[in-house]
Amino acid sequence: MEATTNRRRWSPEGPSAASASYSPDRVYFPHQPKSLAGIALRSFCLGIGLALGVGGTIATLIFTSSPLWRLPFFIGTLALFHFLEFWTTAAYNTRVAEISSFLLTANWPAYAIAHAFATLESLVTSVVWPNRTWAPLHSGPLLCLAGFVLVVIGQTVRSVAMVQAGPSFNHMVQQQRGAGHVLVTTGIYARLRHPSYFGFFWWALGTQLVLGNLISFFAYAAVLWRFFSSRIKHEEDLLIKFFDEEYVDYRKKVGTKIPFVP
Repeated sequence: MEATTNRRRWSPEGPSAASASYSPDRVYFPHQPKSLAGIALRSFCLGIGLALGVGGTIATLIFTSSPLWRLPFFIGTLALFHFLEFWTTAAYNTRVAEISSFLLTANWPAYAIAHAFATLESLVTSVVWPNRTWAPLHSGPLLCLAGFVLVVIGQTVRSVAMVQAGPSFNHMVQQQRGAGHVLVTTGIYARLRHPSYFGFFWWALGTQLVLGNLISFFAYAAVLWRFFSSRIKHEEDLLIKFFDEEYVDYRKKVGTKIPFVP
């Protein structure tokens, strides 16, 4: 009997391996949805991306007259956006925070293709036509500044919306009302219906103004309008089921501030 116990103790498939398979902490192990190692690695890489983006933008502006500063700015903006998506979820809706909360593979591969095309468009135009004046009445610098303002406003509004909604915010449209799901109508939600969508819509268009992308600006506008108008309609059908007349009254009073989405 003792010999049998020893064999189990030292076997690679012994109690320690078995207990790990059924451990309540398994979800935090590598290759799991809430993997702490995966979260740390992605945060580290996004931090490097943000640092390179900020450093590259400043260095290019100081030491050259090249419009290529737009590219590291875009990289830094993307890194900050994806980090804040996870951070706000982890801080204010902790139970649902997982690797997917970074949104790095959301709507894959369309999302990646869109950003890759925008990067390529800006790179080609900056290298081949560095002195182009695509904007009417030489308004390029003004549109670039407007884009920067939209990026800041869009990111701020989206992050604040996630913070204020707390457990009632989720990256996935919920088909059933959760126990802690309440209708938030105060704070930023008193001025904007679906402020997180408003924030992303204008943030994304702002990045294309900063990049000076003519094609991508209109492509982003068309694709995002179609996506959000459809998503909002679907989501609001569910919200009316969840909150009945309370949501109907709220929808009548507060708009989305996304063009042609009442």
